[in-house]
Amino acid sequence: MLNEPTQLSPAILLVTALAPLLGAVFAGLFGRQLGRKGAHSATIALVALSCGLSIYVLGQFLYESALPFNQNLYTFFESGRFSAHVGFMVDRLTAMMMVVVTFVSLLVHVYTIGYMQDDPGYQRFFSYISLFTFSMLMLVMSNNFLQLFFGWEAVGLVSYLLIGFWYKRPSAIFANLKAFLVNRVGDFGFLLGICGVVYFTGTLDYAQAFSQVNGISQAVIELIPTFTVLGHTFAAWEVSAVTFIAISLFIGAMGKSAQVPLHVWLPDSMEGPTPISALIHAATMVTAGIFMVARMSPIFELSPTALHFVLFIGATTALFTGLIGIIQNDVKRVVAYSTLSQLGYMTVALGVSAYSAAVFHLMTHAFFKALLFLAAGSVIIGMHHEQDMRKMGGLKKYMPITYWTSLIGTLALVGTPFFSGFYSKDTIIEAAAHAAHGGHWINTYAYWAVMLGVFVTSFYSFRLLYLTFHGKERFETHAEAAHHAEPHEIHGNEAASGHDDHGHHDHGGLPHESPWVVTVPLILLAIPSIFIGFFTVGPMLFGGFFTGAIEVLPQNDVIAVLGEEFHGPVAFALHGMQMPAFWLALSGFALATYIYLFNIRVAERAQKIFALPIRVLENKYGFDDLWIKGFAGGSIALGGKAWKYIDAGLIDGVLVNGTANLVGRIARGIRGTQTGRLTTYAFAMIVGLIAMLAIATHLFAE
Repeated sequence: MLNEPTQLSPAILLVTALAPLLGAVFAGLFGRQLGRKGAHSATIALVALSCGLSIYVLGQFLYESALPFNQNLYTFFESGRFSAHVGFMVDRLTAMMMVVVTFVSLLVHVYTIGYMQDDPGYQRFFSYISLFTFSMLMLVMSNNFLQLFFGWEAVGLVSYLLIGFWYKRPSAIFANLKAFLVNRVGDFGFLLGICGVVYFTGTLDYAQAFSQVNGISQAVIELIPTFTVLGHTFAAWEVSAVTFIAISLFIGAMGKSAQVPLHVWLPDSMEGPTPISALIHAATMVTAGIFMVARMSPIFELSPTALHFVLFIGATTALFTGLIGIIQNDVKRVVAYSTLSQLGYMTVALGVSAYSAAVFHLMTHAFFKALLFLAAGSVIIGMHHEQDMRKMGGLKKYMPITYWTSLIGTLALVGTPFFSGFYSKDTIIEAAAHAAHGGHWINTYAYWAVMLGVFVTSFYSFRLLYLTFHGKERFETHAEAAHHAEPHEIHGNEAASGHDDHGHHDHGGLPHESPWVVTVPLILLAIPSIFIGFFTVGPMLFGGFFTGAIEVLPQNDVIAVLGEEFHGPVAFALHGMQMPAFWLALSGFALATYIYLFNIRVAERAQKIFALPIRVLENKYGFDDLWIKGFAGGSIALGGKAWKYIDAGLIDGVLVNGTANLVGRIARGIRGTQTGRLTTYAFAMIVGLIAMLAIATHLFAE
């Protein structure tokens, strides 16, 4: 007998969302009174409570047939049809996101105890990451666009604080300003999309807006009206309202989820402490855009133009940002560019209407990418804060736990059969291949981009593994080694002086394994990195898990087509071994193994042969120059010209000084009439009176 449907408790959902906020308040406002142990104990306990309740909510959907929850909890403005309120929409999509966010956040909290143990901003850091968790929960649990926007902006604000956590480092301040400003560009489009929804539907509520989308599918927006120049009339430039809304919303996702060309902030955000790399750039903030587009699937499904735009951007990001990862030598930046590439894969899935594949890869990626970021942080601790892979090598025997967990994360990332990343990544590639049969050039381009991306991902992933853990030892062990370390991981008040200290006062010694508060989160993340895909691919992708939460038009339902050929996770993996993607990944592995284990001179020769392409990759295709020198520099130059010609020239020169000079000249001209003689003044009065009488007589006569 089937279980009777159950209703989720609003109280449980409210506690789930507010518990991390309470932890942030405790650590932020009462951190000095609580001390370090009190601050991390309070925040970890409350995030653990939120994580436990999130798992309970997901279990209610899986085992108790819970009904989707959509309820307003507090209305703070209402006028006719329009209202602004706080409310929750919790369905299976939301429940899955809640578990991912809180679980990764919990492990990052624990990891932070070891990584930041002697940092002077210890309590402040715990307050920030708890506040970030609350903001992310508000984003994914919202049932209306206003609350979504609040969570969206709160996540951006806290990420700004976290990236610039070591605020005495100029590079950190530059990075957080860069992230903040680039995201404002995307958020402008996001806000335009929300305004479009309100304009055409008259509501901020998801359910009400989605119910009216079909009704506005024929509406158009006149971007440029009809106009006539020299007798020639130009027709108006019109665009479908749904297309305008969808593309505007996706521009917001491009900023948050770091899609080309709004991706430039994410690699520089590595200037923040390593724990936030796992929290922000693996499981939460950068996946907010992917979640948002999946949530807005009823809108995107009605605009093929918007879907093609999403597909093109995602494919470009997947391939070209991955290529940059090949030439990176900073261990964290390689993982950062890997994140950009994998976000591109998720976006490709969105563009071919495989929304469930996108969020499935979001989930599996959260575990293995958080694992890789935290493992990179463990290497940095063990290497006494060295981040250059060229100065590592042979760490396997010194850091066995970090090595084996890194290997698991790498195998998941490259899509090794039976590992979690394989099931989600291979589904996206299969979906792109199916879409390519449609004949549109963008679909074909996307398919080849993700296929080549498989080789690229495998190559740079094993390059990182070999340079870090295998080969000869290239690190220094004498006392002067500390002076040669790259200043990437400098903490708090020591940043200004260049002192680099996590509390491990053994600079220059042999590498060492990290403490248990670092290694335990690695092990706990390695487990789902292996198994989560195997056990969830069937129900989550092909078992209707997201039915009702994600809407796909029948003609676009590529996952349903792929589901007809799904015969279990084992058969899926065996079939994958026969596909081109597997052999491309194997080729990347083989090439990296040959070069970085057996013949490193090949890499040295390749640097000379491919000097020009490498220079292009080192310059990041010029996107940094475009934003920094082009837009920012152009704005500063324009401001300088504006000051010179408008402020100094027009306002000061003409309006202010010019007016004063004119008044002065007039004053000097009439000053001669002030003789001081009574007869002169009397004569002037008589002449003036006669003139006034003449004018009055003329006016009244008419």
